[in-house]
Amino acid sequence: MTTRLQQRAGSACRAAQAVCFCACFASTQPVWCADPAASQPDAPQTITISGKLKPVLTAIDRKVYNVSGDVQALTGSAADVLNTIPSVEVDADGNVSLRGDDRVTILVDGKPSAQLSGARAGDGLTQFSAADIEKIEVMTNAPAEYGADGTGGVINIVTKKNRKQGASGSLALNAGNQGRSVDTLNGAYNDEKLSVAGGIGLREDERERIIGSKVAAQGPGGTPTALSRNWEDEHARRLIPSLNGALDYRFDEAQAIGFDFKLRQRSGHRAYDAQNAGTLPDGTLASAAYGHSDGHEWSMSGEQRLRYKQNLSSAGETLELSLHRSTDIERERYDYASTSTYPSIAPGGNLLFLNHTYMTNDVSADYRAALGDERIVKLGYSARHDSYGYDNSGSTVDPASGQLLQDPTLVNQFLYLQTIQAVYGSYQQALGQWQALAGLRFEHTDGEGNEYTSATVNRQHYSGLYPSLNVERPLDEHATLSFGYSRRLARPNPDDLDPYIDRHDSQNLQGGNPNLLPQQSQSLEAGYRVEAEKQTWGVSAYLRRFTNSFTDLTTLVNPGVLLTTKANLPSSKAGGFEFNTDGPLARTLSYRLAGNLFYSQVDATALGAPGLASTTGLNLKASLDYRPTAIDTAQLSATRADKRLTAQGYIAAINLLNLGYKRQLSPDLTLVATVSDVFNGQRQVRTVNTTTLTETYERDQAGRIAYIGLVYTFGAQKKSKGAAFEYDQP
Repeated sequence: MTTRLQQRAGSACRAAQAVCFCACFASTQPVWCADPAASQPDAPQTITISGKLKPVLTAIDRKVYNVSGDVQALTGSAADVLNTIPSVEVDADGNVSLRGDDRVTILVDGKPSAQLSGARAGDGLTQFSAADIEKIEVMTNAPAEYGADGTGGVINIVTKKNRKQGASGSLALNAGNQGRSVDTLNGAYNDEKLSVAGGIGLREDERERIIGSKVAAQGPGGTPTALSRNWEDEHARRLIPSLNGALDYRFDEAQAIGFDFKLRQRSGHRAYDAQNAGTLPDGTLASAAYGHSDGHEWSMSGEQRLRYKQNLSSAGETLELSLHRSTDIERERYDYASTSTYPSIAPGGNLLFLNHTYMTNDVSADYRAALGDERIVKLGYSARHDSYGYDNSGSTVDPASGQLLQDPTLVNQFLYLQTIQAVYGSYQQALGQWQALAGLRFEHTDGEGNEYTSATVNRQHYSGLYPSLNVERPLDEHATLSFGYSRRLARPNPDDLDPYIDRHDSQNLQGGNPNLLPQQSQSLEAGYRVEAEKQTWGVSAYLRRFTNSFTDLTTLVNPGVLLTTKANLPSSKAGGFEFNTDGPLARTLSYRLAGNLFYSQVDATALGAPGLASTTGLNLKASLDYRPTAIDTAQLSATRADKRLTAQGYIAAINLLNLGYKRQLSPDLTLVATVSDVFNGQRQVRTVNTTTLTETYERDQAGRIAYIGLVYTFGAQKKSKGAAFEYDQP
């Protein structure tokens, strides 16, 4: 694929009459320097290319964000880095939304990951070390070779690949406040045929959050009937070791094979104190209690992938085969003791065992052919099988004897099996000044949920065609006009289909909906961007329409007790106007600014709402990079996620500020210092307001985290041209 940047680079090369190497993802200010003797045919040619890697690269179907310049990436998690990307918002639990839609497919090196899927995806992102990330690809209208799942779009996390010839590696040691630490050791060896790489990591983390809620039950005419208040202070400490490795071998110019694996374990202790009180409308105390919980959690996630690539007869014709397996296993144990002070009754308690196992296996075959004249054809087939299992049990303290008795209400055995088969085709061609990439994907899904405890079986079968189209046209040397369209779906998370009602929080019950339908969306957007030598800027407008969109539905079970489940909204829509710009403010100071002025409308009349609800808001991302010397870099980044509409209320705005500093002590040694969430802005406030209840839920995440550390690199500096296996890139 030829980008506008490559075309301009080619023009500069020809104008200088020099021999040039024009790389994909060229620098913002490339300089081509040739020895004057290069004009003599027998003279040796010396070519020098210098410049700075662009922080953002735009292809016809995606935006690629280089995170190597982000100081926070050296100490933070994938969730921290994603929260700095335009159009992307990440909450305190690591849950990702793209243009306000939280149904986003997150891939790692082009493949789905068990630890980044389903309801626990956010937890996986907070454990994923950002130091392993090279770049992040954001696709709001993803091409056909990617799965149709994710109405918000697709985010592909591309991990670092060490391509230096010979032996090389790096060691990073970072210490943080409250006993936190992030330590990594990576090494690699490359020659012309063989590439071997591996690494180990250890992250120690401490988290605290305070949760409070106020619930008012209402009778006819909005008359208050009861009021309850709940408060919880939770502390969690986790130790997260990780291991990864990769081996790539090139048999010859036509064949290559690769294998890689990742393992990550998490273990730790989590404890919380809780209080709740209920009052009557006149203020009379109706109930009061407090509780304490101690728990241990353990999880293991892993991925293995085997790849084979064959170059076929003609140039640019390849066949790639892939086998991929991903697992996520979680085991938790909690002791909970509660005491009622009014009315005064014997202390009670529970012992809970929570077990979760998720496995996904997929096989794919992808064919690519470059037909000349900038024409590219891609065809492929994939089959994926998912298995989600929950096996929860518990015991309750008998008030009379004080003994633990098996409690059938705490038993949940649920298994969800899902098979997805897909075929796709895409075609890319230059049509005069236009460049077009069109694709069509067919997917068929078979799903079966079995809730053994209640002997409930639910089956789902559905198929669909999912087209995508991306086109762009250069208007001059720097400006480009683009358009995009796609139809996508979002499959329900297995947790959302489990009919079991989770009662371990006696005031906030959680339950699934086995009749939940897939969410469908259609997206249309248009954009205009300018890529000048020193500054880039762009604007885009988008519109999305949803059917059967997912929403939380909260109902009052009895005074002070809420039940939250999932439901489908018949229709909703969202639109917006995005802008971004970056460039220098002075010789030592540069900036990046991005925003999303959005509009959303929800039709919740089918759920009892009085009519349509709508809102507007502005999400902002801004950063400053200050480089007073050649070895010093200071960064400031700010994020604002504006008020967001829900079917029964809204979620208030969140503001964050991060600081980072890096100093190159020597060519091989770097000093790093970071502070994330300087003003403790990770405060989520959710409001529910219906005819029967009013709830205000507030969660404060103690997010001010500071690190200081050293990064040492060693080994050869020359890039390898050897055996590295690369999956298809734009």
